[in-house]
Amino acid sequence: MNDTLLRSVLAGFAFPGALAECAEIKTGHINRTYRLTFREGINTFAFHKPEEVMENVALVTEHLRRAVEARGLDAQNRVLRVIPSREGRPLVYDADGGAWRAYNFIAHAHSVDAVESPEQFGIVGRAFGDFQSMLSDFPIEKLHDTIPYFHDTVRRMDNFEASVAKDVAHRAECAAAEIAFVRARRDAMGAIVRMIDAGELPLRVTHNDTKCNNVMVDDVTGEALCVVDLDTVMAGSALYDFGDAIRFGASTAAEDERDLSKVRLDMDLFTAFTEGFVSRTARGLVGAELDNLVLGALVMTFEVGLRFLTDYLDGDVYFRIESPDHNLARAKCQFKLLSDMEAHRAEMEAVARRLVNKFL
Repeated sequence: MNDTLLRSVLAGFAFPGALAECAEIKTGHINRTYRLTFREGINTFAFHKPEEVMENVALVTEHLRRAVEARGLDAQNRVLRVIPSREGRPLVYDADGGAWRAYNFIAHAHSVDAVESPEQFGIVGRAFGDFQSMLSDFPIEKLHDTIPYFHDTVRRMDNFEASVAKDVAHRAECAAAEIAFVRARRDAMGAIVRMIDAGELPLRVTHNDTKCNNVMVDDVTGEALCVVDLDTVMAGSALYDFGDAIRFGASTAAEDERDLSKVRLDMDLFTAFTEGFVSRTARGLVGAELDNLVLGALVMTFEVGLRFLTDYLDGDVYFRIESPDHNLARAKCQFKLLSDMEAHRAEMEAVARRLVNKFL
């Protein structure tokens, strides 16, 4: 983004003081994030209604603020605060129609892009468990469905089949093994959607991007302070948040690792996150949620691989890529991780049951 356009956007926000520094934070696949105090633009291809995104964020952060204060804690560094425009709105639009918003900077804190130890991943688990716990009484009907059918795995598989049939980028032949992998798991991976439809799983506020780098931790104590990147807060299943965290954080490799021999589930990391998460949620989640945590990990790993594969077949229209086969490499990596989870599912289930029972 050029400096002139960036500064024109900054002028629309009611920032205290003058701009001293601007640096891009190069994480994530979709949005671009800048550090001023804290600054990011919204990708309107992914988020068609940015106003609704920010309404969700404002509602959720205000609820979190009250919950943190009810615990006797200072919310200033523990909850994101939306910085309004000079007109009091949560967004500023640039000359090209791009949508921008700003938050307070979480001071004396950092995030990590990859889990460095089981202890650290346990802290992340507690952070996302607290997120679920503090929002357990949020009126779910107030949230916009900003990305319709985001975790509707059944619908995503239907869209995938349409992409295979159209083959607009002429890539289906190169992905024949991955296409077969998806088709072999169609019924099993639709289980969470079916349980939600049947009323067996409740809808809750879900973060929907529970990567470890979306938790800010104190520079000195290592304590989790704040969950960030709330673009995708919507109604969904707690299994999605648990599962995506395991998919991303308990893998032994990056999500686009090309050497598949390096890709497997780290059971120590799985155990640490699960313990942290259920220590905060075991008494708040219903039995069907606690019984299906591992299913959440399998489904989310499958779904993310499916999304990468579908985007590859569609010609890379959604995720940013670094090479023509980047999305295919990502899909292969996720499917290898899923295969390892399937091989160790009984062990994962035993660990989850033991930890749930520990905190009930």
